[in-house]
Amino acid sequence: MKDNDFVGIGGVGFGGGERQGLVEDGQIVGDVEVVVGSTGCKSRWSSRWCCGGDGGGGERPCLFRRFREGCGTYLEGQESFGQKVEKVGCWDWMIGVVKVLNNGDVELVKASAAEGPFAVLERDNYTYPLVFKAIGEEKLVDFGGFVHGRVLMDGFEKDSFVMNSLLTMYMKCRKKEEGGKVFNSMWKPNVVSWNSMISGYFKIGCAKEALGIFIKMVDDEVEIDCATVISVLPVCGFLKELEVGRRVYELVKEKGWEKEIVVRNALVDMFAKCGSIEEARLVFDGMVERDVVTWTSLINAYILNGDIRAALRLCFLMVLEGVRPNSVTLASLLSACGESKNLMDGRCLHGWAIRQKLESDVMVETSLIDMYAKCNHFDRSFQVFKRTSKKKTVPWNAILAGCINNRLGNEAIKLFKEMLIEGVKPDVATLKSFLAAYAIHADLQQATNMHSYLIRSGLFSNCEIATAVIDIYSKCGSLESAHKIFYGIPDENKDIYLWSVIIAGYGAHGHGEIAVSLFKEMVQAGEKPNEVTFTSVLHACSHAGLVDEGLDLLKFMLRNHQISCQENHYTCIVDLLGRSGRLDEAYDIIRTMPFAPSHAVWGALLGACVIHENVELGEIAAKWLFELEPENTGNYVLMAKIYSAVGRWKDAENMRHMINEIGLQKAPAYSLIQCDEIGGSYIF
Repeated sequence: MKDNDFVGIGGVGFGGGERQGLVEDGQIVGDVEVVVGSTGCKSRWSSRWCCGGDGGGGERPCLFRRFREGCGTYLEGQESFGQKVEKVGCWDWMIGVVKVLNNGDVELVKASAAEGPFAVLERDNYTYPLVFKAIGEEKLVDFGGFVHGRVLMDGFEKDSFVMNSLLTMYMKCRKKEEGGKVFNSMWKPNVVSWNSMISGYFKIGCAKEALGIFIKMVDDEVEIDCATVISVLPVCGFLKELEVGRRVYELVKEKGWEKEIVVRNALVDMFAKCGSIEEARLVFDGMVERDVVTWTSLINAYILNGDIRAALRLCFLMVLEGVRPNSVTLASLLSACGESKNLMDGRCLHGWAIRQKLESDVMVETSLIDMYAKCNHFDRSFQVFKRTSKKKTVPWNAILAGCINNRLGNEAIKLFKEMLIEGVKPDVATLKSFLAAYAIHADLQQATNMHSYLIRSGLFSNCEIATAVIDIYSKCGSLESAHKIFYGIPDENKDIYLWSVIIAGYGAHGHGEIAVSLFKEMVQAGEKPNEVTFTSVLHACSHAGLVDEGLDLLKFMLRNHQISCQENHYTCIVDLLGRSGRLDEAYDIIRTMPFAPSHAVWGALLGACVIHENVELGEIAAKWLFELEPENTGNYVLMAKIYSAVGRWKDAENMRHMINEIGLQKAPAYSLIQCDEIGGSYIF
């Protein structure tokens, strides 16, 4: 089939055929007959589509002219509509569809499909898949449903090629229910249909359902192909289903797909994400051919296992074998350097990126900003940021997160305002990175302003954003506002993070009874508490002196949820018992801990000893704290306070001498007061 066999919008690639009808004042009067392609297929358009009216002499603008104009540069240089009527074919209509969809004029495309060339020309199983691909890319699910109806009207419901493209379109639009209905209605789903379901469900965050579809596929004895394996291995890695991954590996050996590099890469990635570095290395070592994806997958495996040195060595070997690391490889290594605060290797990778001309890649830029910020070198992080284009959201997200990581709340707020001035639209990730700035300074007026902005921008409906705002109001002391937002969220949208934040907010302000009541309400609602939730409610009991309630919650955690006590839980229990004067019980818990107590645990005991003037246990706690935190002046001051309280003035003086001998200086305390009438906040 030749290109000029098809007629097209704007005179692009049209073949033979005659136009019928009169042109008067740039309008066509009557019907128009079009011959499409070399097949001689004739179709007629209604005068409503072709004329300036609606067929009855109205003033409605010509739909075909609007469709032409919506196609933008595709029609530049063509003759005006009033001078010549072009012949239109389905292939060129689809090109026009893509152009118009990019401009967002969905109604116009619907009109063209309903009563324009697409409605009257013969459509086949090559036409629909391309249209569905365009719809899926633009996420225009409403229009997709419209074309879905056309598929059924044209009798293509038994065409696997068309139905698979329809299924993929729904999955790209994140409509798994509609996609599932299409799959279930298919006359005979083939392996492509099953693969589309597995990859589609996984991409929209339904990994367990994706794995279930694969298992059903195997149970139904559907013939699996190489694409099935490539689709399901990432699912196994994400869910850490190592045993299923191993069975898939056996299937790969049985089918003889081991030599396929894309399959080997997926296997390395799956074993790495399941934590089986040995098996990942075995697959890697058995490969004759390795590409950059192979090396990057194994590098990520070592990074996930916390072995940054091995990952860097592997990168060096990669270069020696002549494989050039790409931006993904470099971003992974830089991220690992940031997490481990490995500034030296991070700077070396930065230099290598400059030499390889990768420093302007957005992934590398973002990773560099993040790495320097996490290494507490925000000045260098900001220097990298200043060299970015500042037109993409991701670098802004990274620099805002860097500000929060370094507790630079004011700088984060200023940068966010600059981001809006630059015309960069913030997304959910931006706000998740940035909103903590308001919690750092607990400025209620600014928090209220931000809340208003979120409502106006339509972003407040996101549950994660609402959770962050509740946390801000709680830390600003406005529990009434936090409470109002919390109870304004439908029960079905309340997740564990939302419950944890509101419980922590009440607990931090001494409302232990309300925090415990909210915890019980959460459990009754069917939400399973996690480690953070238990920490929040135990902390609330500690601050409110609810000893019995706190111990009951600890038993509930161990008995009903099989959650082992973590460091934060021990700290809360020691603090709870210590504040109530049960210091010996608190010390017994510390001695029976299954791991070494941290400075937080010993600090809780020392604080309780100050309250109850217990010198003996205070000295034990202080001894450990002097080893774990030798530069924390607060521990020396607290021990001196205990000595002073019991009249051991010489020992108290010795504590102060120790501070001077070590060369420590106590950081001055301060209070932040907001003066609404004057404006601004002031530190005293």
